[in-house]
Amino acid sequence: MTKHLKYTPWVLMAPFLALFLLTFILPILAAVGSSFTKVRREGLFGEEGIVSEFAWFENYAQALADGGFIASIGRMVLFGLVQVPVMMLLATVLAILLESASARWPGFFRAAYFLPYGIPGVIATILWSFLYVPGLSPIIDAAAVVGIELNFLGPSTVLWSIANIVTWTYTGYNMMIIIAQLKSIPGELYEAARVDGASGWQVAWKIQLPLIRPALVLTTVFSIIGTMQLFAEPQVLSTSSTAIDSQYTPNLSAYTTAFAYNAYNAAAAQAVLIALAAFILSFAFLRLTNRKSV
Repeated sequence: MTKHLKYTPWVLMAPFLALFLLTFILPILAAVGSSFTKVRREGLFGEEGIVSEFAWFENYAQALADGGFIASIGRMVLFGLVQVPVMMLLATVLAILLESASARWPGFFRAAYFLPYGIPGVIATILWSFLYVPGLSPIIDAAAVVGIELNFLGPSTVLWSIANIVTWTYTGYNMMIIIAQLKSIPGELYEAARVDGASGWQVAWKIQLPLIRPALVLTTVFSIIGTMQLFAEPQVLSTSSTAIDSQYTPNLSAYTTAFAYNAYNAAAAQAVLIALAAFILSFAFLRLTNRKSV
């Protein structure tokens, strides 16, 4: 009986492990393997067949030599340095305000702020396009009346127009994670603070912010990873803005390499480099935050 119980946890975990292996581990291994291979066509027109052979780091060298791909990574780093802190600040402020004792209808406002997260990125971008595209945007029309010329889709502004969509979509999601952490703070701490005469600002600064640090770190790491994965918003806006090319973000670059140029092995190398960039940025942030907490 004891021997059978020994294997019970593995039996119960088997469906999850099988799904995890098939949908997560194997695709990663396939992408890494593909990034180290290349396809060679035999014959003048490939009529003698196609041969796959080991390419060492040839695909990675090709990806790193692509100026558009490297520029897209730099563009996303700039995007993250500005958009992620702004979004996290908004999410934190909203969470603290909604969890304050004086907050009215917190349930309604939590649902309202979280609602944009339930809208797919493509739909959200289309909705915001009505405010960005000249001739459709009431904001542009109103600004023109007073002599202000706005161009939300120009080369110097379109990145921040995308940042606005991402911030609108994910602030409520991050806010809910922070609220969950706030709810875990013992009520005795608030009682002690009130007895000591602490103001609302002091409670937020001395009690809430230090204790929600794990949630802030988690949501920031998720946001950094999401920044490197940006795809739907620029792809949709590219139909309205000439400033967005086929390599505007790393994911767009890999997508174009794979499906426009049929260079699947080079695209796999780009995908691996994107994953490495996200890992390095996340690891650097975690090291920085851990050093500050020591």
